[in-house]
Amino acid sequence: MGFILWLIIGGIAGWIAGKVMRGGGFGILGNIVVGIIGAVLGGFLFSLLGLSSNGFIGSLVVATIGAIILLWIVAKVKKA
Repeated sequence: MGFILWLIIGGIAGWIAGKVMRGGGFGILGNIVVGIIGAVLGGFLFSLLGLSSNGFIGSLVVATIGAIILLWIVAKVKKA
C-alpha cells in the first residue's frame, strides 16, 4: 500500500508544481516522476533545515515544494 500512496502523492505534487511553475501538467507519468524527485529533494532540504512532516498532507506539501524547486532549477538551466 505504501508504494501506491507514494505514486499518488508524487502524481498530485507533480501536477500542482506544474500548475504553479508552467501553468500546466506534464501528463500522468511526468507528474509522478517530477513529484517523486521533488519529494526526495524536498525531504532533503527540509531535513537540512531541521523540519519534518507527518501524514499525507505533510508529505504532499514537502513533495510539492521540492517539485517546484526542481522545476525552477530546470527552468534556470534551460535558460542558461
